[in-house]
Amino acid sequence: MSQNKSVIFFDGVCNLCNSSIDFIIRNDKNNQFLVGALQDDFSKKILSKFDVKEDYLDSLVLIQDSKVFYRSTAALKISKHLAGLWPIFYPLIILPRWLRDPVYDWIGKNRYKWFGKKNTCRLPKPEERAKFLSPENSPI
Repeated sequence: MSQNKSVIFFDGVCNLCNSSIDFIIRNDKNNQFLVGALQDDFSKKILSKFDVKEDYLDSLVLIQDSKVFYRSTAALKISKHLAGLWPIFYPLIILPRWLRDPVYDWIGKNRYKWFGKKNTCRLPKPEERAKFLSPENSPI
């Protein structure tokens, strides 16, 4: 396993979050990312090494180069590595978080109401397994 992979942790029961992960997997042409549900026991074990609270579900979490990123910073850092025009959003990183994060937080607080949620975390399709974090393919 390449040590330069980044790991994205997401709310595994959130429909918006799952759709976002599907989008990232489709557009991760350079195989930059692994993904894992925040609710997964193996994910929690890894996140505990980075002092992320076990019950944290407020935003996606990106671990890149042994650093933890949240909210809009994580989303923009992810966009930088996606295929298509998505990297054009990365320069927004120069805006202070106090300008970027309120929009992210507003959507996050309403995500279940607007997009719904599942009763359980999604399981990867067989063709997606290599993209999902597991003890066998963890770069951390």
